[in-house]
Amino acid sequence: MIERLTGKSSIKRAGLRISQLIDQRDEWFCSRPDVNISSPLRRNEIDLHVTQRRLIMSCPTNEGMTVWRITGWEWTEEKLTFEVRELNGRSEATMIELIPRAAAWVIADLVSDTRRVRCQLLAQLACSIRQGACISWTGLSASARAGQPGRDARILLDFRNESIAVTGTVAEGETNSPDAFLSSALVWFVRQSERSRRPYIAQLWLVARQSMVEPLSQRVALLRSDLQRSITLFEIDDEWKSLMPVRAIDREDLLNDKPLRPHRPSSNEISESARQIRALAPDAIDIVRARHGETIRFHGLSFARVRRVMNRERLWFGLESANRLLLDHRTSSEWDKLLRDLVEHRNAMTEDRRHALYRAAPEAWLESLLRRNISRLDPGLRLAPIHAQFRTTPAFSGAARPVDLLALRHDGRLAVIELKVSEDRQHVLQGADYWRRVEAHRRCGNIQSARLFDDAEIADEAPLVYLAAPMLSFPRVFHKLASAISPDIKIYRFDLNEDWRAGVRVMRRMLTN
Repeated sequence: MIERLTGKSSIKRAGLRISQLIDQRDEWFCSRPDVNISSPLRRNEIDLHVTQRRLIMSCPTNEGMTVWRITGWEWTEEKLTFEVRELNGRSEATMIELIPRAAAWVIADLVSDTRRVRCQLLAQLACSIRQGACISWTGLSASARAGQPGRDARILLDFRNESIAVTGTVAEGETNSPDAFLSSALVWFVRQSERSRRPYIAQLWLVARQSMVEPLSQRVALLRSDLQRSITLFEIDDEWKSLMPVRAIDREDLLNDKPLRPHRPSSNEISESARQIRALAPDAIDIVRARHGETIRFHGLSFARVRRVMNRERLWFGLESANRLLLDHRTSSEWDKLLRDLVEHRNAMTEDRRHALYRAAPEAWLESLLRRNISRLDPGLRLAPIHAQFRTTPAFSGAARPVDLLALRHDGRLAVIELKVSEDRQHVLQGADYWRRVEAHRRCGNIQSARLFDDAEIADEAPLVYLAAPMLSFPRVFHKLASAISPDIKIYRFDLNEDWRAGVRVMRRMLTN
């Protein structure tokens, strides 16, 4: 039964006991049952400590370094089960499991067997589409971590003098992003099509569930024309009994759709409360205006919000939106401690680089540094205004992710800036998809009419895409993916220094396609 962490003593007791259990095994398997994602871990990769009366756990996962606040836990002699909330992330609780490695291999084998059965079923369905085709080879995609089964089917069909590459997600109940799926499929297809022996591979079939069909169609429309001609998208029904071909989307039709006009904050003035807080650490604290007030961030990490209630400014603080406190005489000591912790641990020179405050929201940290002086990335960019987390669609559950930074060059051309701080194959396709969304706004005049860049004239040219990351964080297949994008979408790669927290420097810049 889950033990809730409701007080200081229970948090301290749970932290000691969980640390003892983790230290008993060299290797663990971290599992997310809600999304069917799992990762192998060594015990020295799991960091557990108490801060601000919260039990915090951080460890590397397939999504990068993740930080959770543990709100409940259970040990069943077979696994550790935690009820957690992501630090500075989504507010709803979720469950994660730490399973000793010996037991994890059994689970991984069962998952692998299940996915291989679904892979064989998908191969038979694909074979029935093309009369005369036969199954040449089936397998699973490579996993991001050793010992895990891949989530996508890899199938080769022989048909006359050529082969057809077929891929689709076979992970039961798992939701994979269209960027991750298509990136993996393109890398595999390009590698297979480059082989020198017959039969040559000239076609790629993408198989997707209904929810993935539209976003995949939109991204395929952004690829270079020869790749578009090679790709066919199929929708698979929920019972896995039939495949239905999907009509390709014309890129011009996609770009000429008129989206809703983006919102711009009505005023650039900041409240007196926010001004006073920024003065405490002006080199670290910045303020992001929203429709209903201001969000205050320390090197990109949101820690306070100012709202006007009954014509009076009120300030709520805390690292999690569901547990923010109203600042008054009763909470002033906790406010002071939060500020001390941020100053001590969330800075480039801190001695404890495993601390949760140092690890949390690294991309937001990089974004905050560039917002202060975007010319560090490109001297051709105007210093202001810069739009961080720019939403191309209204904010609601399931909406597309916002663009990291939207800027304007001195020549009037828009720049779509996407940042990463760890290796991510989705980088290229995310940048291309953001280009599509911003270009649709530019074409219909939304950006000019909303005065996002005041009275500056927006050039009648498509935006540029700037993909920035530390030098060692670009994946080895980056150029394969960049070359798959249509050449009229100009993508620039910016290699940043590895110690970017101490100051951003561009080590190399290149046009990738």
